[in-house]
This record gives sequence, C-alpha cells and structure tokens, in this order.
Amino acid sequence: MFPEFERDEGYRPLADRVRPRSLDEYIGQQHILGAGCALRTALEAGKLHSMIFWGPPGVGKTSLARLISTLSDARFDTLSAVLSGVKEIRASIDAAKQARAINGIATVLFVDEVHRFNKSQQDAFLPFVEDGTVVFIGATTENPSFELNSALLSRARVYTLKSLSDEELQSLLQQTLTHPKADLHRDPIIIGPEQAAQLVSAADGDARRLLNLIEVAVDLGYDTPEGRMIDADVVSQLLKQSLRRFDKGGDVFYDQISALHKSVRGSAPDAALYWMVRMLDGGCDPLYIARRLVRMASEDIGNADPRALSMAMDAWDMLERLGLPEGELGLAQAVVYLACAPKSNAVYSAYKAARNLVENTPSHGVPMHLRNAPTKLMKDLDYGAEYRYAHDESDAYAAGENYFPPELQHTQFYYPVERGLEIKIKAKLEHLRECDKHSTIQRYPKKTP
Repeated sequence: MFPEFERDEGYRPLADRVRPRSLDEYIGQQHILGAGCALRTALEAGKLHSMIFWGPPGVGKTSLARLISTLSDARFDTLSAVLSGVKEIRASIDAAKQARAINGIATVLFVDEVHRFNKSQQDAFLPFVEDGTVVFIGATTENPSFELNSALLSRARVYTLKSLSDEELQSLLQQTLTHPKADLHRDPIIIGPEQAAQLVSAADGDARRLLNLIEVAVDLGYDTPEGRMIDADVVSQLLKQSLRRFDKGGDVFYDQISALHKSVRGSAPDAALYWMVRMLDGGCDPLYIARRLVRMASEDIGNADPRALSMAMDAWDMLERLGLPEGELGLAQAVVYLACAPKSNAVYSAYKAARNLVENTPSHGVPMHLRNAPTKLMKDLDYGAEYRYAHDESDAYAAGENYFPPELQHTQFYYPVERGLEIKIKAKLEHLRECDKHSTIQRYPKKTP
C-alpha cells in the first residue's frame, strides 16, 4: 500500500527510514492537520490541490508531501531546486503526462527549496499546474510572498509549518526508538529522561536534527546486558560541538535580528541580551550585530542620547581589535546601554520626511543669499548678497533668517521628543522660532494682500 516506504536502496538516513505512513503517525503541525483543520479536511475529502509548505528546516515538509501522495494514491516525484534545472523539470513533467495518459494516475510533484528557482523556472510549472498534469507541492524556508512569483502563489495554497515543540519531539524520540524500520540496533535502546531531554533541547524544534542526533547517539553508545546504553557521557560527547539552529540567510535570521532590534527599541535590556546571545550561539557573524547596533543607536535613540551612537561604534571597534570571545562583551555592553537609553526616532522620521519631499517636489534653486561667491563675476550677480553671518549676530543667531528656498520656507522635518537630551533641544528650537517670529528682519516677508 505504501510502495515508496518499502524501497531498498542501501543506506538511508534515519529520518527517511521512519517517515510516517499515516496522519496518525505524523507528529506536529496540528494547526493544519488536527481534526477539523484546513489541510486534514481537504485530504479526508479527497480534494488534492497544489500547495506551498513554508517553515524552518526539519519540520516535516518532505514527509508531509510524501504522505499526501500516498493517501491520494498518487505517483510521487521530487525535484530539488538546488540540483535541478529546466531539463529536469521537463523530464518530470513528461513522466507525469505519461503516467496520467497510460495509467490514469495523478502525480504529486514535490519541489524542495522552491525559492531557489528563478522566476522563469517557476513559470515553467504554471501550465502543468493549471491543466492538472501535476499537483504541485513546493517547500521553502523563505517567505513565499517575497521569494515566489505571484502567478505560482495564486495557483497554490500556502500552509505555514511550525517548529516542533519539546513535547512533540519527545513523542518523536520515543516513537523512533521502537519503530520497526528504524533499524537502530538489535538490542533495546536505553536512554534516561534527562539524556532524552538534552537531545530534544539540542534539536531546537528540528525533527530531522533530533533523528540525526539519535542515530549518532546509538552509534556512540555501548552494549550492556540490558541493551544499548546512551548515558550522560555519550550525550555530552555528542553535543559538545553542537550549535542550535540558525539559518544565516533565511527567515530565522531575520526574525531574530528583528527581535533584537525591537527589544532594544522597547527598552528591554534582558530580552535584547537574550536575542543577541541566541544569534551568536547560532553562528551569526558578530560584526553583523555590531553594524545593526550602530543603526539602532541612530534610528531609535538619536539625539535623545547621542552617546549611544559612540557606544555602538566603540563596541564595533572593540570587537575588531580584540576578536572573539573578548569582543562579545563590548557588544553586550552596547546592547544594554542602547536598551536602557531614552528613545527618539525624531531624526529618523525627519530624514524620511526630507527624502520624501525631495523625491516628490521640483528641484528648487539655491536662494541667492546662500550661494557661494568665490569670483568677482558671481559677486556682481549677487551670489551671497545679504547673507547674514550668524556669528556676527546677537547670541550667534540670525533671527528671521531662512535657509530654505522660498517655496519651502515654512517646512519642518525635525520634531524633538520630550525624552533625554531632546527635551533641551526642543526647548532651544522653540526659543529660536520665537526669536524669528518677533524679529524685525525677515528673509521672506509676508506679502500684503
């Protein structure tokens, strides 16, 4: 009944040997496969459709695609976007056409890492998805909204797959140790609850990673009269060089840097430290974190505490001078300082407003009083005429002067907040505007009606 699970092709990884053969054996993703949920309802009703599985590595995308093919009595074919091109796509489509024409069998075409196909390669599937030659199932760790073209997305339903919980991984571990096709060892496998919990924690939500850890742990274990022993020393040896999951180019990466940035912005130093350490623990380049801290200092703190920018730059400099692990402490110091600093995005907002104005208004000329006049000709043309040198004015401020083109004379971008140093900046600017208002000299006098 399940021919794809019965094949004998020599060594196969444990993850392949213990793939689920029914929905009840499939662990995880209950938000789409639980009773009454979207995908399970469709499968039980026999409504096979094209779909995209979006989720981190090791959450069961391939296993679910195979299971759907089996439950639908469909032929299963697979392509990897890393290894395949137009030639392989055509071969799969031709085989699907032949299976439908000769045997009347539908084909589930599973494309792993579909986001790695370019637009033209993705477009190659469209007519055959449209006419039912294949039921297309794509798997991706990247956000489909950004990585897949809209034409393909419109023909497939997107299902989000989640990392497995510790409870689900515990169930997978126990199920695997007694699975008839696991072929781990002829003797019983003996592993204590503490060691099992360590393996589950190291898997970090990734079922494939857990299965790989189990397989290696059994190899490292030793025989006792009771069975194959996986004790604390075995697990410690196995996990010594293990890193948690961290996708340096995918959604996990951007989710974690987003969490770090939002924790700093939200003045939560403990959470900010947690996310920074998570990224370092997963192998993130610490220089990338240093660069992002500089951005945070300018975007979210700005002039509320200008020292934040210096602190971030100093942390970057410390990291480059000392390297690892000493330089990481500078990052930690900067993260805590930035999280605790008063917050203002006034400069960031002002910059965006200025860019928007420049992009959407004419290129106004520089007013004559602001132009440079290095030659006699330019002076004769009134370049720099009537310019007021601020240092010669009372309090070094030329009240009533204006440095915009006349068309933009009342423009304001920067609105300091009532936090940190910007309290004083705001008070000063308000004072200067009052001086402008009451000055007898006005660069652009109001026109009388």
